[in-house]
Amino acid sequence: MTERQHVLVTGATGYIGGRLVPLLLEDGHDVRVLARSPEKLSDVPWASDVEVVKGDLSEKESAVEAFSGIDTLYFLVHSMASGKGFSDQESAIAHIVADAAAQAGVKRIVYLGGLHPEEGELSPHMKSRTEVGRILLEGEVPAVVYQAGVVIGSGSASFEMIRHLTETLPVMPAPSWVRRRIEPIAVRDVLHYLVRAVDIPAEVNRTFDLGSREVLTYAELMNGYAEEAGLPRRRIYALPLPAPRLAGHWVALVTPIPRSMSLPLVESLQHDAVAKEHDIDRYVPLPEGGLTDYHDAVRRALGKEKRGEVETTWANASASSDLASDPLPSDPDWAGQTVYVDSRQRRSAVDPAAVWKVIEGVGGRNGWYSLPMAWAIRGVLDKTVGGAGLTRGRRNPTTLFTGDVVDWWRVELLERGTLLRLRAEMRVPGKAWLEMRVEPDGEGGSLYRQRAIYFPKGLAGRLYWWLIAPFHGLIFPSMARNITRQAARMTEPA
Repeated sequence: MTERQHVLVTGATGYIGGRLVPLLLEDGHDVRVLARSPEKLSDVPWASDVEVVKGDLSEKESAVEAFSGIDTLYFLVHSMASGKGFSDQESAIAHIVADAAAQAGVKRIVYLGGLHPEEGELSPHMKSRTEVGRILLEGEVPAVVYQAGVVIGSGSASFEMIRHLTETLPVMPAPSWVRRRIEPIAVRDVLHYLVRAVDIPAEVNRTFDLGSREVLTYAELMNGYAEEAGLPRRRIYALPLPAPRLAGHWVALVTPIPRSMSLPLVESLQHDAVAKEHDIDRYVPLPEGGLTDYHDAVRRALGKEKRGEVETTWANASASSDLASDPLPSDPDWAGQTVYVDSRQRRSAVDPAAVWKVIEGVGGRNGWYSLPMAWAIRGVLDKTVGGAGLTRGRRNPTTLFTGDVVDWWRVELLERGTLLRLRAEMRVPGKAWLEMRVEPDGEGGSLYRQRAIYFPKGLAGRLYWWLIAPFHGLIFPSMARNITRQAARMTEPA
């Protein structure tokens, strides 16, 4: 039986970390999570079962304080960026984590990197992750550095890339990397190895390759998805050129993955990603029932989505800095900030709870209750300039949590039953928010209030607002009207 430990998880707002925490709790461990913005974890189901501490891994004192009293540290923070300086920043944080863990008396560090060849030029992203693993292994605290291939599971960026390429392109002239050999691994199996890392003897300090033991080409991954999704077999023609940057831009256009992520993902596919050893078997038993094969992993992912059981998604991880906005200031005068506001309100005879149900279900497949074509066009334009577009959707069709993604928005503030504030992550010359609020009207009905708030940046920001103002005059009134109408329809007798 696993000995109870004090464990700390960094990256708990991310795809893997958010799924790991409840499994560690289920295994009986005392769990602490570190977050720069603890409010993002306020609505997760396990929030009351963990200790949430605010901290920054780029500051050693903050890290030492957070690591105090911890047996095993899960270091699951990494960037998907590929811009100038990101690798140096990743390495600097890895040194801080290694040194702070030693100073705080941590007994084990667990890190999740990627499968890569021993020789040859790696992509900047993969090179950085490999360097982080090396830094941790050279530190005073023993480290388990897992190296996993393409992770298959509901909400995985790799899975979303496979899915959308397959569904969008029945015939695909593709770069040569579709012939690369890939050893995928189901997210459930990755989590199994992460949870069981606490059982590995304390003196072990090394990398372990993780995979399903099933090697496929990327083209076979796409056709495997097509088979499980009930689609005809895709015709994929490999061209003699790798074209990683061009392919990265194309992936950003036809999938929900933004350009800032699609470029490093595609660059990492220029080499085979196959496990070179299976030494982990000496320390961690296989998952119950054995490792999950690719087709089963796809079936599980699709099944979870149909049931609305997607626990985490790549999109809910923190946005890249060029897409994120600061929280909406609480000062009503905004300290002299130029601000444009479009306010609407509408009374309804239905109970506020019915209106709230529509508000909380906005976006994704439900849309935005106004001029779908206009929203779709704006989404395509946003994608072409490297923004999020409307293809990210939402993790759950009916329920939102703080930090969730909703198309090109992110939930900044959620007062369930009353207020939803969304922060824009689209490409605009400024910062934007959308608020939807409902309250009793004092006469047995409800009052719906809606505000679009925009802080322009420079002359371009002001011109942008006035350029789209006529469209706001069409979109926002119909949005308020249709939200209240939908609430009324939902309360009509069957």
